[in-house]
Amino acid sequence: MSTGTQMLKPLLGPQGLAALAALVRAPALFAFDFDGTLAPIRPRPDDVHVSATIALRLDKLARLRPVAIVTGRQIADVRERLGFTPSWIIGNHGAEDDGDPAGAAHAHAALDALRERVRARADGLSGAGVLVEDKGQSLALHFRMAPDRAAASALIEEVLAGFTSTLHVFGGKLVYNAVAADAPDKAVAVQRLLERAGAHAAFFAGDDVNDEPVFAAARPEWVTVRIGCERRESAARWCIDGPHEMAGVLDRILAAIG
Repeated sequence: MSTGTQMLKPLLGPQGLAALAALVRAPALFAFDFDGTLAPIRPRPDDVHVSATIALRLDKLARLRPVAIVTGRQIADVRERLGFTPSWIIGNHGAEDDGDPAGAAHAHAALDALRERVRARADGLSGAGVLVEDKGQSLALHFRMAPDRAAASALIEEVLAGFTSTLHVFGGKLVYNAVAADAPDKAVAVQRLLERAGAHAAFFAGDDVNDEPVFAAARPEWVTVRIGCERRESAARWCIDGPHEMAGVLDRILAAIG
């Protein structure tokens, strides 16, 4: 298990490539976040899709190794944006898992009180430029398009006030997310996927706050990749500069598998 933050090293450097080569020699799961990892973040979430270049490589990888998408989006939403079929998709930051329908139903119901408050404040949120996205097992309040981001952020925090005992609220890139306090996070999701895959190690790449639990829980033989080498505080071991480098990473993985 990782022990806190560490200096990120370039995955496409000699040490990172050696780590990738070692990983593919063992039964390994390859898991990826979506937004900001496989595709660049866009002002409007509906505009995000995996490029044909990346999809082709992921399709090849999925024919050789178990591949999972672990995302903050809903499963049904992200499935149509991939351009290939992974072994598994886990949605809503780990709270939506087709293999655990009872858990998903519980996570959905836990947000009902917040839904009521958001509906009651809908006019004010909309007027501030806040986009409310109800994803079933999580609620996201985006303020990327707000004309006054500071005011929009303050309004969102006011709306979310009082729910910290029942919900887990966490930030992201110009968004606030809320999930059930006891919902599985991405680290739990990846561990469950390892068991389903019968894998001993994992590759996991992500770019945001909700990916850090995976990095922190990783065992030494895992390859954990933070998207954005400028990040100074991350529990990941390796990094790439952005989604534009992912095609090269996948080429290296495929070459190592042979």
